[in-house]
Amino acid sequence: MSTDATPRLIYLDHNATTPLDPAVLAAMMPYLKERFGNASSYHTAGRLARAAMEHARAQVATFLGATPAEVIFTGSGTEADNLALRGVAAATGRRGRHLVIGATEHPAVLRTAADLAADGWEVTCLPVDGEGRVDPAAVRQALRADTVLVSVMAANNETGVIQPVAEIAALAHAAGALMHTDAVQAAGKMPLQVDCLGVDLLSLAGHKVYGPKGTGALYVREGTPLRAGLTGGPQESGRRAGTENVAGVVGLGAALAAATAGDQPHVAGLRQRLVDGVQACLDGVQVHSARAPRLGNTASLSFAGVDGEAVLLHLDLAGIAAATGSACSSESAEPSHVLLAMGVPPRLARGTVRFSLGRGNTAAEIDATIAALAQGVPRLRALGAGL
Repeated sequence: MSTDATPRLIYLDHNATTPLDPAVLAAMMPYLKERFGNASSYHTAGRLARAAMEHARAQVATFLGATPAEVIFTGSGTEADNLALRGVAAATGRRGRHLVIGATEHPAVLRTAADLAADGWEVTCLPVDGEGRVDPAAVRQALRADTVLVSVMAANNETGVIQPVAEIAALAHAAGALMHTDAVQAAGKMPLQVDCLGVDLLSLAGHKVYGPKGTGALYVREGTPLRAGLTGGPQESGRRAGTENVAGVVGLGAALAAATAGDQPHVAGLRQRLVDGVQACLDGVQVHSARAPRLGNTASLSFAGVDGEAVLLHLDLAGIAAATGSACSSESAEPSHVLLAMGVPPRLARGTVRFSLGRGNTAAEIDATIAALAQGVPRLRALGAGL
């Protein structure tokens, strides 16, 4: 089947990436063509590029309720997470060498923390309950005099579960620690005003909000200690060296300027239509994190007795795109670390499919997906494509 986005494709994998908004592409095009100057150059072409970057920086800052000087552009959400953890660790290691993270974090946080642990840092991994939520009481218990940073994501990419970030941030600050949140999946789907969240650092990625891939940003509250992750030139006020991706930055700014949670009630309605329809026509379906606060676009469903990858293949042949979990972990044969942390049995975790909806989805597409599942899952079970 063609991988091109055609009218026949039903795309239900928006947590992996979103289509580029045509208005965002239009904003980027001049900086891919005639306005190609290096933003660090002093001539007219360079000044035009610099002005475009600073306009985008102001757009990101407005989205977060921050100041432009608190925004660092990066090449991805993963880089933003790395810069937050490694940058704070490098800048604060003399005061303490203890980090606290959530068990269901994105691999960009989990693996970075593991690297720091290999370098002698102590890392406490917070458990989650059966719905995937971090208990603030567990945070309070984990905090120590030498804790320098707590990192808990705003919303989970697999289940959509929203974490109590503001409450956790208050606990971290009371203990003298900094607070980082990976808000890559949450952007455009819930409020992310940094003063309301109380965070010191916050990560974003363009391609999750109908912007371009290869773009990201890290919010760093004024006065937060942070050592540069990339050294070289003086770009990003010396905090992230390298010639700037002007067109990408412009796209990120335009995408966030257009991002709104206003379409979420519509998307949440479609998500509920999908869940209700699947449960009405199939038995052995479990909805994960159904009792927790969740992003309105995400449904994580386990189909008992059938492998999730077999379900995905059936859907793909029907022109429907979904996922078994995080796109960054799709090559792993292991069950989702998120579901395992929630206490989901491995066999059931392997039968899980994530549906993540976007603003372009329709009720007709949801009904077609329900019909495809109603046809395919019983057939897969009968064929022994189980676990």
